[in-house]
Amino acid sequence: MINFNYESDFNLDNEEVIASWLSNVILSENKKEGEINYIFCDDEYLHNINMEYLNHDTLTDIISFDYSMGNELHGDIFVSVERVADNAADFKVSFDEELKRVLVHGVLHYCGYKDKSEEDAALMRSKEDEKIALFHVEQ
Repeated sequence: MINFNYESDFNLDNEEVIASWLSNVILSENKKEGEINYIFCDDEYLHNINMEYLNHDTLTDIISFDYSMGNELHGDIFVSVERVADNAADFKVSFDEELKRVLVHGVLHYCGYKDKSEEDAALMRSKEDEKIALFHVEQ
Protein backbone atom coordinates (compact mmCIF):
# COMPACT_ATOMS: atom_id res chain seq x y z
CA MET A 1 0.00 0.00 0.00
CA ILE A 2 1.26 3.43 -0.90
CA ASN A 3 0.47 6.15 1.63
CA PHE A 4 0.91 9.91 1.39
CA ASN A 5 1.59 11.96 4.51
CA TYR A 6 2.04 15.69 4.83
CA GLU A 7 4.32 17.63 7.16
CA SER A 8 3.82 20.85 5.19
CA ASP A 9 1.01 22.78 3.49
CA PHE A 10 1.53 20.82 0.28
CA ASN A 11 -1.08 18.27 -0.83
CA LEU A 12 -1.16 16.03 -3.88
CA ASP A 13 -4.19 16.69 -6.06
CA ASN A 14 -4.32 13.19 -7.48
CA GLU A 15 -3.23 10.70 -4.80
CA GLU A 16 -5.08 7.75 -6.35
CA VAL A 17 -3.57 8.32 -9.81
CA ILE A 18 -0.06 8.69 -8.40
CA ALA A 19 -0.43 5.63 -6.15
CA SER A 20 -1.71 3.53 -9.07
CA TRP A 21 1.22 4.63 -11.25
CA LEU A 22 3.76 3.82 -8.52
CA SER A 23 2.12 0.41 -8.00
CA ASN A 24 2.54 -0.26 -11.72
CA VAL A 25 6.18 0.83 -11.56
CA ILE A 26 6.77 -1.71 -8.79
CA LEU A 27 5.08 -4.47 -10.82
CA SER A 28 7.09 -3.50 -13.92
CA GLU A 29 10.25 -4.26 -11.92
CA ASN A 30 8.88 -7.67 -10.87
CA LYS A 31 8.61 -6.58 -7.25
CA LYS A 32 5.76 -6.79 -4.74
CA GLU A 33 4.21 -3.74 -3.16
CA GLY A 34 4.46 -3.64 0.60
CA GLU A 35 3.90 -0.52 2.66
CA ILE A 36 5.54 2.58 1.23
CA ASN A 37 5.03 5.90 2.98
CA TYR A 38 5.72 9.19 1.25
CA ILE A 39 6.17 12.09 3.63
CA PHE A 40 6.04 15.53 2.03
CA CYS A 41 7.88 18.19 4.00
CA ASP A 42 9.94 21.37 3.71
CA ASP A 43 13.71 21.89 3.51
CA GLU A 44 14.15 22.36 7.25
CA TYR A 45 12.33 19.13 8.10
CA LEU A 46 14.35 17.08 5.61
CA HIS A 47 17.63 18.80 6.54
CA ASN A 48 17.07 17.74 10.16
CA ILE A 49 16.55 14.13 9.04
CA ASN A 50 19.66 14.34 6.86
CA MET A 51 21.72 15.55 9.82
CA GLU A 52 20.27 13.19 12.42
CA TYR A 53 20.26 9.93 10.46
CA LEU A 54 22.87 10.40 7.71
CA ASN A 55 25.16 13.04 9.24
CA HIS A 56 24.94 15.10 6.02
CA ASP A 57 24.75 18.87 6.47
CA THR A 58 23.14 19.50 3.08
CA LEU A 59 19.75 20.15 1.57
CA THR A 60 18.30 17.36 -0.55
CA ASP A 61 15.08 16.65 -2.39
CA ILE A 62 14.60 13.08 -1.17
CA ILE A 63 15.73 10.69 1.53
CA SER A 64 14.50 7.12 1.48
CA PHE A 65 14.68 4.57 4.26
CA ASP A 66 14.42 1.08 2.82
CA TYR A 67 12.77 -1.63 4.94
CA SER A 68 12.18 -4.02 2.04
CA MET A 69 12.08 -7.75 2.65
CA GLY A 70 13.22 -9.77 -0.32
CA ASN A 71 11.07 -8.84 -3.31
CA GLU A 72 8.47 -7.00 -1.20
CA LEU A 73 9.12 -3.27 -1.07
CA HIS A 74 8.65 -1.33 2.17
CA GLY A 75 9.97 2.04 3.21
CA ASP A 76 9.62 5.69 4.12
CA ILE A 77 10.38 8.28 1.46
CA PHE A 78 10.75 11.88 2.62
CA VAL A 79 10.36 14.54 -0.08
CA SER A 80 11.20 18.22 0.32
CA VAL A 81 8.60 20.05 -1.74
CA GLU A 82 10.80 23.18 -1.61
CA ARG A 83 13.75 21.32 -3.19
CA VAL A 84 11.50 19.80 -5.86
CA ALA A 85 10.26 23.29 -6.79
CA ASP A 86 13.79 24.72 -6.89
CA ASN A 87 15.10 21.79 -8.93
CA ALA A 88 12.19 22.06 -11.37
CA ALA A 89 13.14 25.70 -11.97
CA ASP A 90 16.85 24.81 -12.30
CA PHE A 91 16.16 21.98 -14.77
CA LYS A 92 13.49 24.00 -16.61
CA VAL A 93 10.77 21.38 -16.15
CA SER A 94 7.35 21.62 -14.54
CA PHE A 95 6.94 21.04 -10.82
CA ASP A 96 4.72 18.02 -11.59
CA GLU A 97 7.35 16.45 -13.84
CA GLU A 98 10.11 16.92 -11.26
CA LEU A 99 7.86 15.58 -8.51
CA LYS A 100 7.17 12.42 -10.53
CA ARG A 101 10.93 11.97 -11.03
CA VAL A 102 11.57 12.24 -7.28
CA LEU A 103 8.67 9.94 -6.34
CA VAL A 104 9.78 7.21 -8.73
CA HIS A 105 13.44 7.70 -7.75
CA GLY A 106 12.69 6.50 -4.22
CA VAL A 107 10.89 3.38 -5.45
CA LEU A 108 13.73 2.62 -7.90
CA HIS A 109 16.19 2.67 -4.99
CA TYR A 110 14.04 0.02 -3.31
CA CYS A 111 14.18 -1.98 -6.55
CA GLY A 112 17.98 -2.03 -6.26
CA TYR A 113 19.07 0.85 -8.46
CA LYS A 114 21.88 3.04 -7.16
CA ASP A 115 23.06 6.51 -8.13
CA LYS A 116 26.46 7.05 -6.50
CA SER A 117 28.68 6.33 -9.53
CA GLU A 118 28.30 8.04 -12.92
CA GLU A 119 27.34 4.75 -14.53
CA ASP A 120 24.73 3.96 -11.86
CA ALA A 121 23.34 7.50 -12.01
CA ALA A 122 22.95 7.24 -15.79
CA LEU A 123 21.04 3.95 -15.42
CA MET A 124 18.87 5.48 -12.66
CA ARG A 125 18.06 8.47 -14.88
CA SER A 126 17.15 6.14 -17.75
CA LYS A 127 14.87 4.11 -15.45
CA GLU A 128 13.25 7.31 -14.15
CA ASP A 129 12.49 8.39 -17.73
CA GLU A 130 11.11 4.93 -18.56
CA LYS A 131 8.82 4.95 -15.52
CA ILE A 132 7.65 8.55 -16.03
CA ALA A 133 6.65 7.50 -19.55
CA LEU A 134 4.44 4.81 -17.95
CA PHE A 135 2.59 7.56 -16.10
CA HIS A 136 1.79 9.34 -19.35
CA VAL A 137 0.61 6.10 -20.97
CA GLU A 138 -1.81 5.48 -18.09
CA GLN A 139 -3.37 8.91 -18.35
